[in-house]
Amino acid sequence: MLFMQVVIFLSEKKLFVKLTYLPLLCYNNVMAKIKNDGSDYYKERNLKNLDKIDSLLEELPPFCEDFLRGVETRTSTLTRLNYVYDLRIFFDFLCKKKFRQRAVADLTLEDLEAVTDTDIEIFLSYLSNYRFHEKRLSCDERAKARKLSTVRSMFKYFFNKGLIEVNQTAKVATPKLHEKEIVRLEGDEISSILDTAEDGSGLSKHAEGYHKKTRIRDCAILTLFLGTGIRISELVGLNNENIDFTNNSFVVTRKGGNKAILYFSEEVGDALGAYLAQKENDPRVPPEEHALFLSLQYRRITVRAVENLVKKYAKIVSPLKKITPHKLRSTYGTALYRETGDIYIVADVLGHRDVNTTRKHYAAITEDRRRSAADAVKLHKKEDD
Repeated sequence: MLFMQVVIFLSEKKLFVKLTYLPLLCYNNVMAKIKNDGSDYYKERNLKNLDKIDSLLEELPPFCEDFLRGVETRTSTLTRLNYVYDLRIFFDFLCKKKFRQRAVADLTLEDLEAVTDTDIEIFLSYLSNYRFHEKRLSCDERAKARKLSTVRSMFKYFFNKGLIEVNQTAKVATPKLHEKEIVRLEGDEISSILDTAEDGSGLSKHAEGYHKKTRIRDCAILTLFLGTGIRISELVGLNNENIDFTNNSFVVTRKGGNKAILYFSEEVGDALGAYLAQKENDPRVPPEEHALFLSLQYRRITVRAVENLVKKYAKIVSPLKKITPHKLRSTYGTALYRETGDIYIVADVLGHRDVNTTRKHYAAITEDRRRSAADAVKLHKKEDD
């Protein structure tokens, strides 16, 4: 029995797709590695999120704790933390605009039942320009839609439990979302960003000093993004023991906590191997530190540090594009779709639960196909010479 693996490989710094098949024995070895993975990074992150939720619940009405407990089995801790952030703003709005002179913590389910659809529409308008904890803030259409989704979830929960008699949020239309422009690296930009990470060309004098220390690590990170389409959270969460050079594979923890196997090419393997060799020869690396990618302080690198790293190099090679780690993931997904034409393979490799998510992100490629189709049909046949 064979299992297909999809590898994007970088030949002369350009992306190509390779479809191969993995023997069952090899597949089972990697699955065993998943089960034996002792990484506690995600457990620690979940515990930190739970601590934040417990702390922030003190600023919310008591019934919010019931809501969060009710959705616990079908949401991640990060989702519930975002619910808390959104609800803080919603209840702060209610106490400023509707229940004046009332404290947020004193609100009850009877007060929630008194909220009208007009109140919620005013809330969406309020989000365009508001103050929270003495800060002036504003939300775009996507942020408004997310906050409305949070409020809807809460109202729906209490309505379904029979604790409120009407769900006014059902009457409120979701803000219209405009399609985001799809930004990614193209052609020579891919090789340029890897070359820049390798030789440091274009960096400031100050940045050049750090580059000498981080060059091999930075090359490995960028190559991994471009060669596998890994998410930034997945990359930051990688441990040394997650990498299997025998099968050119590694284990990641996807959204929702599920583990998956990703595969990489020889060039990605060379970049990872060079970085691991450097770490092995560095006596300052703590023996108890399992994180794959380390900061200059020899701790697990942070999401913010990786974002800044990508921004630093991308600004040099493509100053007019706002390239982020997610845009490098889009670069990979684009190359995979262009080569295979199979949206389901792209969705599977990128870890999208819904293929429509994949289709939306790579809609621009469909435009490319439409343009090429325009010249495919000839209306007048050319006469023979």
